[in-house]
Amino acid sequence: MKLSQLQKSEFSSFYTPYIGAVNDEDLIDALENGLSHLISFFSNIPFEKLEYRYAENKWTVKDILLHLIDAERIFTYRALRIGRGDQTALAGFDENDYVPNAMANSRSLESLTNEFIVVRNSTIVLFKNFTEEQLLNRGTASNNSISVRAIGFIISGHQNHHLNIIAERYL
Repeated sequence: MKLSQLQKSEFSSFYTPYIGAVNDEDLIDALENGLSHLISFFSNIPFEKLEYRYAENKWTVKDILLHLIDAERIFTYRALRIGRGDQTALAGFDENDYVPNAMANSRSLESLTNEFIVVRNSTIVLFKNFTEEQLLNRGTASNNSISVRAIGFIISGHQNHHLNIIAERYL
């Protein structure tokens, strides 16, 4: 399933910037390519930039990486529930509450990267095993209708969005 097959009705307009940050490629390819890209990207960030903030109250590079991990876990949880036909409305989350409690800056880049690899590989396996019908399932998350396949592309685009921010504002 390619991004160009996704309908705008499958996700909230809030996610348009993330969807727009994905190349028109197969969903699994986007997730797999994103994994290798993230590993390469973070391995080239100078050590002294890992805890850098470009402005007061902004996240560090490590904070952003752990934010990607946390958000991906939440998005895959939503995809799992919706993919399995659960129609329970799923609550939103405030990432600004998570970051200070995640303690990313007390961890090594290797620890964070390894955690990302585990989470992304789990995401890939989950999405590989959804049927075409399950990918089209829709549910409610953050008071908006969303499809399972849209969640997969949002995960990929969310990563690209944040890597672009790091490249523009931190490096």
